[in-house]
Amino acid sequence: QVQLVESGGGLVQAGGSLRLSCKASGSIGIFGIYDMAWYRQAPGKQRELVAAITRGGRTNYDDSVKGRFTISRENAKNTMYLQMNSLKPVDTAVYYCHLEGHGYWGQGTQVTVSS
Repeated sequence: QVQLVESGGGLVQAGGSLRLSCKASGSIGIFGIYDMAWYRQAPGKQRELVAAITRGGRTNYDDSVKGRFTISRENAKNTMYLQMNSLKPVDTAVYYCHLEGHGYWGQGTQVTVSS
C-alpha cells in the first residue's frame, strides 16, 4: 500500500503564492520510477489535471496554469512539489497528488484564493 500526503494549502490573496508538497510513503519502492501528477477539483466541477511530471523529469501543464505553476520532484525525499505563483480566484480548489497509472491519490489540500 502506498500513502500520499499533501500539504501546503491555505488561504491566499490573489497574486500570492503557495507551495504544495506531496510525500509518498509505504510500499512505494523507488519513488523515482513513477510518473506523478497534481490534479484539482473545484466545487461542482470535475477533477482536472493541473500538471504532471514523468520519472525522467519531463513536465506538462494545463494551459490555465502555464507560466504560473511549476511542478518538480525530489526523489531522494519521495516528494513532489507544486509551486503556484500569481494565484487567481479561479485556482480555488482541493488539490490532489496522484501516482499515475497506479490509482493512488492523496487526501487533498484546500487552496483558497481571495479576490
